[in-house]
Amino acid sequence: MTAEIISVGTELLLGNIVNTNAQYLSRELADLGISVLRQSTIGDNPARLEQWVTEAKTRADLLVFTGGLGPTADDLTKETVAACYGDTLHFDAQEWDKITAFFTRIHREATPNNRKQAMVPTKGHKIVNQYGTAPGAWFVDGDRQAILMPGVPREMKAMWEESVRPVLAQKQEQTLVSTTLRVFGGESWIETTVGSLLDHENPTAAIYCKPGECEIRITARAADRPTGEQMCRDFAKKFYEVLGPAIYDADVPGPAWTVVRLLREKGLTLAAAESCTGGLLAEQITQVPGASEVFGFGYVTYWEQAKAKMIGVNPDVIAQYNVVSAPVAAQMALGAKRTAGADIGVGITGIAGPGGGDAQRPVGTVFVALAMGDCVWTRHLTLVSNTRQDVRLRAVVCVLDMIRCAASGLEVPGTVWTPEQVDNPTLKPVHE
Repeated sequence: MTAEIISVGTELLLGNIVNTNAQYLSRELADLGISVLRQSTIGDNPARLEQWVTEAKTRADLLVFTGGLGPTADDLTKETVAACYGDTLHFDAQEWDKITAFFTRIHREATPNNRKQAMVPTKGHKIVNQYGTAPGAWFVDGDRQAILMPGVPREMKAMWEESVRPVLAQKQEQTLVSTTLRVFGGESWIETTVGSLLDHENPTAAIYCKPGECEIRITARAADRPTGEQMCRDFAKKFYEVLGPAIYDADVPGPAWTVVRLLREKGLTLAAAESCTGGLLAEQITQVPGASEVFGFGYVTYWEQAKAKMIGVNPDVIAQYNVVSAPVAAQMALGAKRTAGADIGVGITGIAGPGGGDAQRPVGTVFVALAMGDCVWTRHLTLVSNTRQDVRLRAVVCVLDMIRCAASGLEVPGTVWTPEQVDNPTLKPVHE
């Protein structure tokens, strides 16, 4: 079965509302083995909606609508789609009783225009709305179907889960199952490395970019979920064989989740000193349940005085090397580790922009460091980006990768110093 998702509402076109419904429905339909061919957003204009529905009906077996079921004059989705599917609407007294009872509960009176919400399909059938006043509608024209649900996400999701998904699931003879590999590295490198695997027919694989990392989405089409899951696992092994430790995890929201898990498994604690990222690393770590077991301290030290007072950065080092430098990042990491009594300390200093850069240190110049045991690693990053937030995010992802490597016993990327050399940065590091 193929489907299109059509979101109705001028407020969506104007950008006043983020369309989370389409994202949710795409995932749900894919999980049922229904291929989503297209997503579209249409304003509250009956003529344009009719034209679009007429065309979409020839392309897809199933059209899934959200929005346009309200009581106002411009809410004409139900009437328009009914005509396109050769159906009419009739007044449902039971629905009207529910609507008037709802308004009574909230000490208001239903207005005449609310009666239009009680109009339901004649050939098709209504879809019960347990959480709002607008019932959904299910239209059928031969082998073509249209499902109309409210635009309010809470109402739409409840209607989908209780009344729509179970019916569609009974009609499907196969399902789509996906697993997502999270990879540190750029898209071009990953595609070059695993190019032959991306041409596989079933399961399929596709690369999606994120700041500082990529996802490889593996999707299998199978008769049932257990079979699909096994197909995904078997195909994922081929990516692990090629990419090795560049794959940091699978089916996790992001690298912070992997880092917290590893720290908990290894019994390690973490402290961070952040300058240009302004606590973004701490924010990502503490989003993860259980982070309090491994993360006790986070220092946001924008001012030079704060770096000296809170974590012991030597002002002479700042004066000699600049506040955005490897020696300062190293002292921040070591200072955070010592001050917090943590097993691992990290430091981040840089120029996120849009101003503040120069020829020697352009915007996007970031130095990061990690201290653990008898070693301190520093890295010089040049993060070319158009936005301040992107520089910050990519710096954090780089640090999370360093923490992951340190906690896993993998080689930590960067230049290696001893704590003595960090305390006395006139000495050269152990390994450049």
